[in-house]
Amino acid sequence: MRRCRAIAAPAAAAIAALALAGCGRTEAPEAAAPPPRVSVVALVPADVTVADVLSGRVAAVRTAEIRPQVGGIVRRRLFEQGAEIRQGAALFQIDPAPFQADADMARAALQRAEAVAAQARLQAGRLEPLVQAQAVSRQAYDDAVSLRDQALAEVAQARATLARRELDLRFATVTAPIAGRVEQALVTEGALVASTDASPMARIQQIDQVYVDVRQPASALEALRTAAAAGTPPPRPGRAGGEGLAVQILGTGGRAGQGGGTAPAALEGRVLFSGISVDAGTGDVLVRILVDNPRRQLLPGLFVQARVPRATYSGALSVPQQAVVRAGGRASLWVVDDAQRAHAVPVALGEMVQGSYRIAEGVQAGQRVVVEGTERLSEGLVVEAREVPAPGVAAQGASASASASMATAWSPAQAALAADR
Repeated sequence: MRRCRAIAAPAAAAIAALALAGCGRTEAPEAAAPPPRVSVVALVPADVTVADVLSGRVAAVRTAEIRPQVGGIVRRRLFEQGAEIRQGAALFQIDPAPFQADADMARAALQRAEAVAAQARLQAGRLEPLVQAQAVSRQAYDDAVSLRDQALAEVAQARATLARRELDLRFATVTAPIAGRVEQALVTEGALVASTDASPMARIQQIDQVYVDVRQPASALEALRTAAAAGTPPPRPGRAGGEGLAVQILGTGGRAGQGGGTAPAALEGRVLFSGISVDAGTGDVLVRILVDNPRRQLLPGLFVQARVPRATYSGALSVPQQAVVRAGGRASLWVVDDAQRAHAVPVALGEMVQGSYRIAEGVQAGQRVVVEGTERLSEGLVVEAREVPAPGVAAQGASASASASMATAWSPAQAALAADR
């Protein structure tokens, strides 16, 4: 026991000395936290065109149903099914023999009538000097003149009959009334056709230009008229010209309401008119668009999407959707000043175009808006700002004179609902 106590006493003294030395030291101050890093974009004014993407159906500019104008047996089909044909091209050959015989008979009747007319003309010519010399009665001369006139009338009738028979002979060759693409033949060689048939022999559709019929809510009709009155750039060479609002055709699809694929090349058209009546069931109006279709990409009956401009803003300011902060039902942006301090600025939002909001009011061009790192900010906090290019700035810089590309627009309420989801 004595030995243990002798060992413990020096150890306790050493521990006490260390404790006193530790109490005499001062704690080192903690290092200051670095400023949060954020990404900012500089607001650059640009022209923004707000548009609606509407689904529509393609229709041919002109459609002709080929029907016979005379009856008979089809002898030959003179076209390739699905080929492009010119106006006046021969399509079917109906047996011309009966019509050729009728024409020959009418020609013979005309020759007979002309011979009778010549004889009557000579007889009236002989009696004319005799009646003046009172060698024959006036009655005989009047009868000769009447026969002459009747003979001339029969000549005119025979000539008209011959023209009709020759016309029937020409109708035996069925020709194309318009230029376009002919569909499959609906009759074959040996079929008996008549001018009263209910079904056509074939169909031709002109599709070098097509109509795209889309439906738009009647509430948006006034905005469409305003955009059309504001004017659009002149059409490019070879494009659908004339008056009307410029429209872009986006893609094609097999069913209504489905996007399908993207058209191989951009197609442009112009709005021709808007329907004057509103569909009582849907509240929509019909908008017809004329589109150039040189490569025959759009086929009648196909569903497509058309981008129809609704409004154009010159020098508008836009920010990415993630930059908008919502609190208490109001929208605001975080802006970094020259002293690298962050400030919350309330803004009024416009439409959302291609993932960016148009700012109606609240900020100015040149200000730097935080697009990443807003969750770490507080009013007046010093930040380390890293500037990133704004969406679409590179594309707009490549063509400064061109207007900004059109895009589907969402209202702020629709965009907020989508963000909440």
